[in-house]
Amino acid sequence: MDRMTATSRAGHLDRMLAGLGVTPRTVDVAGVRTRLLDIGDGPPLILLHGGIECGGALWAPVVGRLAGRHRVLVPDLPGLGESAPVGRLDVGRFESWFIDLLRITGVAPPTVVAHSLTGGLAVRAAAGWSSGIVRRLVVYASPAIGAYRMPPRLRYLAIRFAIRPTERNAERFDRFALLDLDATRRRDPEWFHAFEAYNLSRARVPHVKRTMAQLIRTQTKPVPDPELDRIDVPVLLIWGRHDRMVPLGIAEAASARHDWPLYVVDGAAHVPHIEQPEPFVDLLHKIEMAE
Repeated sequence: MDRMTATSRAGHLDRMLAGLGVTPRTVDVAGVRTRLLDIGDGPPLILLHGGIECGGALWAPVVGRLAGRHRVLVPDLPGLGESAPVGRLDVGRFESWFIDLLRITGVAPPTVVAHSLTGGLAVRAAAGWSSGIVRRLVVYASPAIGAYRMPPRLRYLAIRFAIRPTERNAERFDRFALLDLDATRRRDPEWFHAFEAYNLSRARVPHVKRTMAQLIRTQTKPVPDPELDRIDVPVLLIWGRHDRMVPLGIAEAASARHDWPLYVVDGAAHVPHIEQPEPFVDLLHKIEMAE
């Protein structure tokens, strides 16, 4: 049960987004009430969060910087953050939702960055897309692009947090996901506290629990290479050098098999945009400049 009041939860979310100068709006996307952050001008960039209860607010540390050069769209996926749930978030449901998101926002073919578990949904959908739907797909720390086996420690921590979403269990999980949790907290203690509180509040919501369990069950399975080879848009990879959740070797092998450029962020594990926000933004700008 979510013991946090709606007012305090909204306050934590507001703090996560403070300084961006934009208010998220709610739009109907393929019949799903979807929370959307839309900021900036320039070539469109869509940031898809991974399997995280708080949804797209996790991108906040880099959104302002990116919006200086791009129109940045950050949706909460169905069933996570503040978006409404769907019965099943499989690749078909994701694709119809994503294509309608492009229609509603009216963006030209965007660059799409898909983090972690959502990377699996994105590459599965992209295998069926015709050219011109997106400009490029950046797969970011996704287990689905290779022969992935979930580390036993990660499995234990994820199950423990799912059963008992407490502050202590959340910290155990974060220490595994981040290279240095304490250093990351020190970078912006107020923001990180708001993230911890808000994420914990969403982790106690039944439909969020269901969505998380489904993503973990389905998007840690590898996509067959013949399916990946059908992707008709440029694919690039971003990875943290010290990722313990999805080791860098997964990306290195996929890069070699499919000739996908691989960009590695030093001093970071599974979420470089939180751990090393400035190098991450510089890297995305570098990717955008490359043709």
